[in-house]
Amino acid sequence: MGTRGHLCSGLLLALLLGLHHSSGFWLLDVVFPPNHKTRAPSNSTPPLVIVPGNLGNRLEAKIDKPSLVNWWCFRRTDHWFTLWIDLNMFIPYIVDCWIDNIKLVYNRTSRRSYNSPGVQVRVPGFGQTYPIEFLDNARLAGYFHTMVQHLVNMGYVRNETVRGAPYDWRLAPNENAEYFMKLQDLVEEMYEQYQKPVYLLGHSMGCHYVLYFLNHQPQAWKDKYIGGFISLGAPWGGAVKPLRVLASGENDGIPMISNIKIREEQRMTVTNAWMLPKEQTWPKDHVLISTPSYNYTNQDYERFFTDIGFEDGWHMWEDTKNLTGDLQPPGVEVWCMYGVGLKTPVTYIYNERFPNMDPVDVVYGDGDDTVDSFSMSLCKRWIGQQEKAVHVTEYHRLPHLDIVFHEKVLDLIQEILEGNSDTPKEVRVRLRGKQ
Repeated sequence: MGTRGHLCSGLLLALLLGLHHSSGFWLLDVVFPPNHKTRAPSNSTPPLVIVPGNLGNRLEAKIDKPSLVNWWCFRRTDHWFTLWIDLNMFIPYIVDCWIDNIKLVYNRTSRRSYNSPGVQVRVPGFGQTYPIEFLDNARLAGYFHTMVQHLVNMGYVRNETVRGAPYDWRLAPNENAEYFMKLQDLVEEMYEQYQKPVYLLGHSMGCHYVLYFLNHQPQAWKDKYIGGFISLGAPWGGAVKPLRVLASGENDGIPMISNIKIREEQRMTVTNAWMLPKEQTWPKDHVLISTPSYNYTNQDYERFFTDIGFEDGWHMWEDTKNLTGDLQPPGVEVWCMYGVGLKTPVTYIYNERFPNMDPVDVVYGDGDDTVDSFSMSLCKRWIGQQEKAVHVTEYHRLPHLDIVFHEKVLDLIQEILEGNSDTPKEVRVRLRGKQ
């Protein structure tokens, strides 16, 4: 729905298998996650709410558009259709329809973002796990499925003791107030039903959503309702990758979409600006983007957005930079887990065709292939800043997206939920298909 034309299942499969392993926040490189293993069931585990990362849950739309970008597009739909992720959207020409439907429109006067004219967007399945287990109706693009199934094998029950908390990941927390009210109600409901404090688990940007939520709750509320916060691959200090996304776009290996084409949608996703390297934590002299005419640090964002011809991005950054930038401790027990030991971009180098061409070189640091280890390790600052314990576990050579389904991570999560707080500081992993 929403576009003309459909791909057969064989072509969809060929498209998915043709995607190379990417290093972005895109989630198509967790297609066909590994099979889960049966675990001994337990009925004593606490309730759990999962908050996904950027692009990490389904979105639906209904349209009645005043104009169309091309004749392939539908002008009006009577029913809600899948906006993210419908694999048909990768078809040439149809991708223009999808971009026009999913992109936001930013208003500098109101300092708010709005859907494209004639487009309504909603988040399906709040409180359920299906919109985060698989991102498409065909169940090809898997995300939290392996983890949820592991929890079920422990004795959890989908949509009862383990729940999903999807959100409109295009928007930063300052424009998602209704979501946090629903999240609070969900936590309180689960607490009252099971008479146990609720655990929150976040991945990537979802960890910032959890942190924002906890920072806006009274300590007495957290002491009563929250058992702990499990953080996976959190870009606590932001990430360098969104700068490349905003400058020249990043299709993450999708062969039928150019970087410049997808850039239009990526620039209008407010959370990409929110996730830039934070002023409060990154070294002020670290060059993030290098061009023949200028080296951009986190002190140069206004000039960066002007130079790439996207001044709205500066206002988005101004609106969101302080939401979680100071990393106030969450005030609950924390298990902070992340990957290290993989080449991770920390500087992108462009030639004179910046920003309308891809980088010509990359400077790499240590991290999980998407977020550098410096940013992810900032949760260590909370040790001693709050009364509740903070546990940090680094997984050597574990990629950013694999952390949601790797066996050793799932085993540790099981230990935590079963009451074992004595977590290791380092874990070495073996990647699928690698020795």
